[in-house]
Amino acid sequence: MAEIGPIADKVTSYFYALLFVRHPELRSLFPAAMDTQRDRLLKALLTAAEHIDNPPVLVEYLQNLGRGHRKYGTRPEHYPAVGECLIGALSKYATGIWDRETEAAWVRAYTTMSQVMIDAAATDELRAPAWWHAEIVAHELRTADVAVLTLRPDQPYPFLAGQYASLETPWWPRVWRHFSFASAPRSDGLLTFHVKAVPAGWVSNSLVHRARPGDVVRLGPAGGSMTVDHTRDDGLLCLGGGTGIAPIKAMVEDLAERGSRRPVEVFYGARTDHDLYDIDTLLRLQQSHPWLAVRAVVDQQAHLQLPDAIRGYGPWIECDAYLSGPPGMIRSGIAALRAAGIPAHRIRHDSVEELVVAGD
Repeated sequence: MAEIGPIADKVTSYFYALLFVRHPELRSLFPAAMDTQRDRLLKALLTAAEHIDNPPVLVEYLQNLGRGHRKYGTRPEHYPAVGECLIGALSKYATGIWDRETEAAWVRAYTTMSQVMIDAAATDELRAPAWWHAEIVAHELRTADVAVLTLRPDQPYPFLAGQYASLETPWWPRVWRHFSFASAPRSDGLLTFHVKAVPAGWVSNSLVHRARPGDVVRLGPAGGSMTVDHTRDDGLLCLGGGTGIAPIKAMVEDLAERGSRRPVEVFYGARTDHDLYDIDTLLRLQQSHPWLAVRAVVDQQAHLQLPDAIRGYGPWIECDAYLSGPPGMIRSGIAALRAAGIPAHRIRHDSVEELVVAGD
């Protein structure tokens, strides 16, 4: 992977060229425009390579990929074709180190990894559909570029507060993006998402500026491990930046519905007061629940980044910490939380690799 890292674009382009020339029947599984898709394969490979010596982490990652691939229409017979073209691309561009032994090792590794994904998909097929149709029943524009969407799925949709779903719009077929649930599971089965339109974000811009009540989207299965361990009674420290406040709010609602008394401190970060689009909801929750404290951190007022804001409070050593927001905020947040004395195993966030791959 170190050999091909600097020329990743060439490797990726050659891989897809091989795949679509040798197996044209697979082209229909991919988006019409490939620019958002191109680097996903290599990022997945890099993530797998990074965890190759940590089987539990690697297997969980591959199982999630396998389950997620169901919504694209991926079948077991597609994996050998992808492996053949992947090894063809690697052998072309890793000439300095490629030999018969290296190729045999990659064949073994790919065969093992693809089987984990195939098995996970087969198990998932027994208990859940590959996707759900969901009707947009409410669309509220909170700011010029943030919308709150309420969806009604066509059948029960299982998820946990703190998780996210992949979502596809009718305007960009086969282009899926991750969005966190902004509420705990509800008795009426409705789902809420906060969506921010980002530059060149096909799906997010469609959902914010084009979608209307009555439109139907597709949902992939819920994913993500940033969920609350309800067997514990320690305090929670939650940092939510921008629309990253959505899963934080969902977890607070979940704790409230369970009658929890665990102390919860929420730091809500935004660039301006105007960007605190959901602060009123959180303040109402704070009024109803004495165990909840909500603090807004506005960059332009305090000239302070969200992760740094926690330094004036605490101590946090006995807390479970949750981070949600852009990848850069999560990276700096992990460093700030570790500096505040919170051990790494008590810091929860969605995988930075998943966030990067998710794009918009």
